[in-house]
Amino acid sequence: MEPLRIAVVTLFPEMIETAARFGITGRALEASLWRLWCVNPRDFATDNYRTIDDRPYGGGPGMVMLAEPLERAIDTALERLATDGGRVGARVVYLSPQGEPLTHRRVADLKDGGGLVLLAGRYEGIDERLLERRVDFELSLGDYVLSGGELPALVLIDALVRQLPGATNDPESVVEESFVDGLLDCPHYTRPEVYASSPVPPVLMSGNHALIRRWRLKQALGRTWLRRPDLLASRRMSDEESRLLDEFKREHPSD
Repeated sequence: MEPLRIAVVTLFPEMIETAARFGITGRALEASLWRLWCVNPRDFATDNYRTIDDRPYGGGPGMVMLAEPLERAIDTALERLATDGGRVGARVVYLSPQGEPLTHRRVADLKDGGGLVLLAGRYEGIDERLLERRVDFELSLGDYVLSGGELPALVLIDALVRQLPGATNDPESVVEESFVDGLLDCPHYTRPEVYASSPVPPVLMSGNHALIRRWRLKQALGRTWLRRPDLLASRRMSDEESRLLDEFKREHPSD
């Protein structure tokens, strides 16, 4: 399997490179399951001060990142992906609060596509003409604003890498995670059997795998109903799922 190839256009390459070397992403990087390059747009500034931003036309607070150094950085990132053997058609993704919400479905789509160039902006934003010319789509982590796109880029990288075969010690854990099948995950328990006077649900101690599977599905449906009903609204449920959700609702009338 070809490694996942990711290039990040960022003013803080050390931030990306350092964080990516921890945990699952770090182990997968050492195993060559994915590859990472960082490109600093300051390296493509056209003046002695390495300027990459300027005041916005029309006035207003903050500074706007210049189009030219960013475009040259994107070109360099695409060249590095291609030189490393990446497929033609790498996509450029801008991490922005104005983008579409990041979902598991989008993660799966990006993982299975060509290489990725992640554009991490700073300041008040990026010249719109650069976005129109070079960005394929925008992604958002939620309805809030961060100081820059580096943290969202790292979140996306983590979500992508953990889906790669061999990235986790237990592949089943990835298959059963929240959102994989459109539901939140069920509750989990480990030793001791009783903690702070609260016991593990007896069904999980029964050894009956059919009952355990049924209990976990019911809890996942119920938890999604309680916390993210919007996910259920767009889900086509099976007859079994409908019955289990009805059971959960009867068992939790006060909720």
